[in-house]
Amino acid sequence: MLTSTLDKQAWQWRDHSIEYTVSGKGAPILLIHGFGASIGHWRKNIPVLAQAGYRVYALDLLGFGGSDKPIIDYNLDLWRDQIKDFWQDQIQEGTIFIGNSIGGLLALMLVSQYPQIATGAILLNCAGGLNHRPEELNLPLRLMMGGFSQLVGSPLLGQWLFNQVRQKSRIRQTLYQVYCDRDAVTDELVEILHEPSNDPNAQKVFASVLAADPGPKPKDLLDKIEHPLLVLWGDRDPWTPISGAKIYQDDPRIDFELIEGAGHCPHDENPTEVNEKILQWLKLKNL
Repeated sequence: MLTSTLDKQAWQWRDHSIEYTVSGKGAPILLIHGFGASIGHWRKNIPVLAQAGYRVYALDLLGFGGSDKPIIDYNLDLWRDQIKDFWQDQIQEGTIFIGNSIGGLLALMLVSQYPQIATGAILLNCAGGLNHRPEELNLPLRLMMGGFSQLVGSPLLGQWLFNQVRQKSRIRQTLYQVYCDRDAVTDELVEILHEPSNDPNAQKVFASVLAADPGPKPKDLLDKIEHPLLVLWGDRDPWTPISGAKIYQDDPRIDFELIEGAGHCPHDENPTEVNEKILQWLKLKNL
């Protein structure tokens, strides 16, 4: 399914325009993208889930994709509130939240902090935080990451540095690092990630996200889980390596499955297997 075939709509939130799409009829599913991604990253999943009898929503987080990019402080709580308000305005019934990377962490936040709006959640290579926590990095790497964040936010060098990062050739090289199957790194995928970076405030958003608080730890959120939870993990992910999945594998309440030979975005790299596992699990849990 090409991104251009998605029926995108606009929803107003706090005086900002939020882009979203909805397909199908049935129990609601809400898809939450990761850092730098957008609705288009779910183009291989939306039609399959909709055809299976679900009403599938996907939205662009504020600051990303086709949504507005105001110059504000970005953090996980902001996006959690955006999604919760979207649910209240557009859905209003128990929802299955599915997220990749930071979208997975947001799904976990929603299902643990607001269980009344959820029926379950599926996490795809869930991030451990919006950014790395200082204690997770050795001193040289901590200094390097801190220096990069300051430079990206610099009035003098920030836009120049961001322009280097957002070049299509660099986006492609980054994708080659986190996708095992290079054939999955298509021109369409590169364009999905590149196009929003042309917006005037994109650099400011990027700098704000890099400087933001990492947010709650997944382990603390898991203690509050009441609903069924499936965790899918591409086992060759260099960004959230399989070692970070131990907290899910060790929890008997959680269903955990590996996506072998996939990287950080298994829903896009290996959509056939991921779609099948999602639908099998939803059927098993009567969701």
